Amino acid sequence: MIELIQNQLVFSFPEIHPDARCAIEFQRTLRLPDDNKAYPLPPGLGKFPLMHVDDLGECLPKDWETHGGIFFPMHQAEAMWINFNSDYPFAIKLAAGKINAVTGDSWSNQLHANPQDYLIIPKQPWLDGFCISKGKIRQFVAMPLGDGYTAEEQLTGAAEHGGIQIIAYPMKWEAYQQLLAIRNSEIKFSRSTVNETLPVNMGLAPGGLMRQEIYKDYHGISAWNTAIFSRCYVHIINSQIYHALTGNHPPTKAPTAKDYAQAALPWFQYYDEQAAALSGKPGLSNLDGIAAIGIKKNEAPLPENESCNPAHIRNLGANTVREGEF
Repeated sequence: MIELIQNQLVFSFPEIHPDARCAIEFQRTLRLPDDNKAYPLPPGLGKFPLMHVDDLGECLPKDWETHGGIFFPMHQAEAMWINFNSDYPFAIKLAAGKINAVTGDSWSNQLHANPQDYLIIPKQPWLDGFCISKGKIRQFVAMPLGDGYTAEEQLTGAAEHGGIQIIAYPMKWEAYQQLLAIRNSEIKFSRSTVNETLPVNMGLAPGGLMRQEIYKDYHGISAWNTAIFSRCYVHIINSQIYHALTGNHPPTKAPTAKDYAQAALPWFQYYDEQAAALSGKPGLSNLDGIAAIGIKKNEAPLPENESCNPAHIRNLGANTVREGEF
């Protein structure tokens, strides 16, 4: 079962266990400078507002009627990260424009162990972008479909899908019982938050570099109940079109990374010494950043792309609660 609750996408499997429930939210954040410098984790600036596709009524785009799901607005060249919240273990496959964000492969409903094409929750607390190498990702940045910037267009040559695709598999009950026997007491951690001619559909393009690890599945693929799953299509809509269709105002643009760093506000580094990180796969490691494509096209797609030097960096461990600014 999938529900939309307080701007969170909630997957639940009561037939497996009452606690088999995973909440996913899409966080606004700073767009990192796309300058080939690896930055620490930027902050969360609040959840994007989520709406049911069916709430659009007669304004519903035809392809959305087929896909169903939910949608939210993003400004062009705006960045985001995805936050996972669950005590019960899940395997989560996540794609952008039907391109797997972990491997760069085309979408499929099956889990694969070699190479691992999914995230394990709650070990993986969040995902900020496409995994391009071990310990490094390229930030999720919204760009219009059809301009050649999205990962989908770079890898397939087509601007067809856009948005985000998510599928969730709960852990088998038997495997969860074994895990409970050894888990006992773990402390939770969090990353706290501080016109009609426009394209309707937005996709995610690879932006600036960030230091972030995608963790290896230490449970093993046999731990996941692949016979029971739920999937959801998350559409990303241009912020101006969002206002025209819904009458609601989208969130204002986030401050620049340079302004944030100059204000000495905190950035973050997260480490889990007991977890092994996956290596990036060739498909994603060969992606061009938005700035590099812009140079080839003689365009300037990223406003205010100046480099910055984060000086106020907080280290987070697996048992650390990430503080926010008040």
